[in-house]
Amino acid sequence: MLVIWLGALLVLGGLVFMMAQPIWRGRLSDASKRTSSGTPRDTLEPRRPGAGFTLKANWPGLVLIVLGGILLLAGAGLWPWPQ
Repeated sequence: MLVIWLGALLVLGGLVFMMAQPIWRGRLSDASKRTSSGTPRDTLEPRRPGAGFTLKANWPGLVLIVLGGILLLAGAGLWPWPQ
């Protein structure tokens, strides 16, 4: 049962990591900064969009998901594959 819980936590942790990557990469506008006209920007959007899904940035999350899936299969008795 511990293997199944650990596998589920790894899968969820990998998903959270992959969802958080675009948020961490994006630069949120700062309300204290002013534009050249002296008025504050009225948006919280980043100046440039996040890079999105890239294997280079998301490989740790993918590894966590794969390891969690293997542990879930092992906990269910399906790993190694039954003959």
